[in-house]
Amino acid sequence: MPKDANLPPEPPPKTEHFDVVIIGAGISGVGAAYHLTKQCAGTSFVVLETQETFGGTWWTHRFPGIRSDSDLYTFGYRFKPWTSAPIATADEILKYMGEVIDENGIAPHIRYHHTIRAARWSSDDNRWHIEGTRSDTGETVRFTTNFLWMCQGYYRHSEGYTPEWPGMERFKGRIVHPQTWPEELDYAGKKVVVIGSGATAATLIPAIAGKCAHVTMLQRSPTFFRTGRNAIELADELRRLQVDETWIHEIVRRKILYEQSIFTSRSFTEPEKVKEELLSGVGAYLGSDYDLKTHFTPRYRPWRQRIAFIPDGDLLQAIRSGKASVVTDEIESFTDSGIQLKRGKSLEADIIVTATGFHLSALGDIAFAIDGEPLAFSETVTYRGMMFTGVPNMAWVFGYFRASWTLRADLVADFVCRLLNHMKERQVRRVTPTLRPEDKDMPLLPWIDPENFNPGYMMRGMHLLPKRGDKPEWQHTQDYWAEKDGFPAIDLNDAAFVYA
Repeated sequence: MPKDANLPPEPPPKTEHFDVVIIGAGISGVGAAYHLTKQCAGTSFVVLETQETFGGTWWTHRFPGIRSDSDLYTFGYRFKPWTSAPIATADEILKYMGEVIDENGIAPHIRYHHTIRAARWSSDDNRWHIEGTRSDTGETVRFTTNFLWMCQGYYRHSEGYTPEWPGMERFKGRIVHPQTWPEELDYAGKKVVVIGSGATAATLIPAIAGKCAHVTMLQRSPTFFRTGRNAIELADELRRLQVDETWIHEIVRRKILYEQSIFTSRSFTEPEKVKEELLSGVGAYLGSDYDLKTHFTPRYRPWRQRIAFIPDGDLLQAIRSGKASVVTDEIESFTDSGIQLKRGKSLEADIIVTATGFHLSALGDIAFAIDGEPLAFSETVTYRGMMFTGVPNMAWVFGYFRASWTLRADLVADFVCRLLNHMKERQVRRVTPTLRPEDKDMPLLPWIDPENFNPGYMMRGMHLLPKRGDKPEWQHTQDYWAEKDGFPAIDLNDAAFVYA
């Protein structure tokens, strides 16, 4: 008989209870924690984070040159002034987030190495029952909460999306995805092909171009880019006048948002003019002899996919210098020494980087259930892109495509805090978004109209996302300039909210 056969069984893990559980300590989760401390005093909460530290994307992505593609005056929080260049490196963003955590006493509320596997709602006690694992010890962790705030983002952090191309197994070099960039990867003096032309490729290529033998951006079709200085003249002038940084942050933030609203509107009302302006900005760096039509003229109108900002034209400068080049073609197959293209050309490579996007992960790969029934997220209807029909006491942060993610994280936080205070005042324990009688015959549509916005990751994962209706209440409008006024005006006594 084994010597431990008669030992008593291990006690089940302790279950901790909090008023609010926040999933994720990235830009959304840290912001949510801040707003809870300021707007819902006395509310107990915990932030559960899979990684070993805060930061989300800015911690997990380690590829060379990683930076924001939104300005930090709007990607930064509205309550924390940004004082440096508008396009920031990952290290700068992490430093900024760390200051928010330290200045507001958030650190004691964050639990790292906590991977959540399951979240089950029980109407018997009006609580979410959450179970996970501590990756550093292997132990099971359990929590209950009155309200669940999903701030984990929208893609799978553990692996990026790489298509399956014929012959990949034949390639004798290394195939790398930027999302899992190997720290020891030596690209000095190597021939590198980067597949893709989105924000990741536009960031990575200028960062490595000076060290590689050559780097080629291989794209199936072109992408729109915006160019400009990595500086804001108004901010610099106000600093010379010794204006308080809080004022500078708000003034510059409003200026940028105003200009963005005009640009976004023009991309719909006069797309050809906007297209011409964008191509002119690229051409100013590449010269009149460059084939803009083939390599930088997309098939779609501006803003049907995200437009990456190239600070100081660094990607284009790398191309103009000859250290980088662009090839527009489709992949026929991988070969021993590189890539064979469909139009007959071959690209030699020592390293192939697949900057081809990510896997959509709508609810963080967590198994959700409502009163014992598995939650079919795609069968719900979204309430303004942050709550879902039939799902009690839960909010989800999904930011903007055409504006900074954090703008919406702040708006959702204001709403959630107002909702929590409202429930406390009414002495109710449950709120469930529900279609109203007037919504009975409302057409149910995909999460977003592909004619409006259609990046690859959304098209691949649309079947995972909730449905939308044809009314503002039942869709994620992607319109910050409407939502900034609409969210504070939401009537919490509307029939769309069923309390118990």
